[in-house]
Amino acid sequence: MGNLKVPHTLILLLGMMVVALFATWVVPQGFFETSTTESGRQMVVAGTYAQVADKTYLTPWDLLTSIPRAFAAAQDVIFFVLIVGGVLAIARATGTVDALIGRLLEKHGTKPQRLIFMVVFCFALASSAIGTAGEYIPFVLILVGLCKAMRLDAMTAVGMIVAGYGIGYGVSAFNPFTVLIAQQIAEVPQYSGVWLRFAIFIPFVLIGFHHVWSYSKKVYEDPSKSMMIGVPCPLEGQEKPSYPQLNKRHQMILGSFIFTLVIAIWGISTKGWYLTQLGGVFIAWGAVVAVLGKLSADETANRFIEGVSDLVTTAILIGVARGIALVLEDGQILHTLVHAMSLPLSYVGAEVSAVGMLIIQTLLNTFIPSGSGQAYVTMPLMAPLGDLVGVPRQVAVLAYQFGDGFSNMIIPTNAVLMGILGMAGVPYTHWFRFCLPLMLKLMAAASTVLVLAVIFGYGLDVQPVIK
Repeated sequence: MGNLKVPHTLILLLGMMVVALFATWVVPQGFFETSTTESGRQMVVAGTYAQVADKTYLTPWDLLTSIPRAFAAAQDVIFFVLIVGGVLAIARATGTVDALIGRLLEKHGTKPQRLIFMVVFCFALASSAIGTAGEYIPFVLILVGLCKAMRLDAMTAVGMIVAGYGIGYGVSAFNPFTVLIAQQIAEVPQYSGVWLRFAIFIPFVLIGFHHVWSYSKKVYEDPSKSMMIGVPCPLEGQEKPSYPQLNKRHQMILGSFIFTLVIAIWGISTKGWYLTQLGGVFIAWGAVVAVLGKLSADETANRFIEGVSDLVTTAILIGVARGIALVLEDGQILHTLVHAMSLPLSYVGAEVSAVGMLIIQTLLNTFIPSGSGQAYVTMPLMAPLGDLVGVPRQVAVLAYQFGDGFSNMIIPTNAVLMGILGMAGVPYTHWFRFCLPLMLKLMAAASTVLVLAVIFGYGLDVQPVIK
C-alpha cells in the first residue's frame, strides 16, 4: 500500500467520464415523457417511462467534444471562481486579509473550536435560508490562511465551509432552490412542515461541527496527523510571523466587503441573481478595494491576473466535473437510472421506502448535481410512489432534500465543491477520506429522522387527496 500512488483529481474525473461512456453502451436507453411548468422547467411525468426504439451510441469522439461543451455548461461557476480569485488577490495586496486574520487570531487563536462552530453554523444558516453555495468561494483563502496561522490545515478550512454548506441544504427550512420547488411538485403547501426542519437544524449542525473539530484537534496537538502532509498549500511562501494592525483603511475595505455581501444577498433574494450577477458585484468591489487601498492601475491589474492564474487548475476541474453528467445525458440513460432505482421501493414497507428514497436521491445527485434539476426529475416519481407505499409526500420531500444536500459535500460532479477544493489546494481523494465518515453519520441521523417521520405521520395533515 505504501507504493500506491493516488492519481491526480483530473485523472479521476476523466476516468469517471470514460466509465460514463461505457455505461451508455450497456444500460438501456429511455425517457419519461415531460411537461413544461409555469416557470419553463421540464418535469417528468410519472408512469410514462419507455425505452427508445433506436439506441444512440456515443463514440470516443463524443467524449472528447463533451469536455469543451462541459466547460461552456459550467461557465458561470468557472468565471465566478476566477473573478473571486483575482479580486481577493487585490484585497491581499492591501494587507486587509492579513490584518483580518491577525485580528481573528487575537480573538480565537487559542480556541479554534469556537471559530469552527461559528463558521459551520453561519454557513449552514445561510444555505438553509436562501440556498447560498458558490457565494462561499470568497471565504476559502481567508479561512485557509486563518487555519494555517492557527496551526491547523486547509482540510479544516474546507471542512468548516462544506459541512456548513451541505448541512444547510440538507436540513433547509425554506431553501427556494430545493425545498420550495420539491414541495410545489409534491403538491404540499409551501413552507409547510417547517417545524421539524427547524427542530433538526442544530442537532445536524452539531454533527458537522464535531466531525471538523475532532479532526482539527488532532492536527493542532500533532501536526503529523494532518491529511495534508506533503500537499502544497496555496498560500505557501506567504507566511507572516506578524500580522499588520487592522487600521482605518483596512476597516473601510472590510466594510465595503460587508456592503458587497448585503447587496449580493439582496440580489439573490429579491432579483433572482446567480453567479453571473454576483461576479459583476465582486468586480465592482475589487475596483473599490483598489481605490481604498491606493493601488495603482498597473498593480491592480497585475494582482488580479496573478489571482486568476492561481486558479486555472480549479477552473479545469470544475469544467471536467460537469462533463460526467453531460455524457450520461447525451447517452440517454439518466431517466433509465431513475426508473430502475425507484422500482424496488414498491416492494418494501413505508419506513424502508423512506430510507430507500434517501439512498436513491443521494446516488442520483452524482448524475444530476443541480438541486432544482433533481427535484424536477425525481419528485414527480417519488411523490406518487410514496402514495402507493404509505410514505407521506412531506416525508418524500424530506428524503429528497437530505439526499441532495448531504451528498453535495462529497460528489465530484458538484462544481461548487470542486471549486472550493481547488482554491484550498485539497486533492479530491484526501477530501473523500475526510468527508466519508461525516456523510455516514449524517445519513444515519437522516435515516432515523425519516423512519420516525413515517411512524408519527409527519405531513399527513397536508397530504393531498388522491382522486
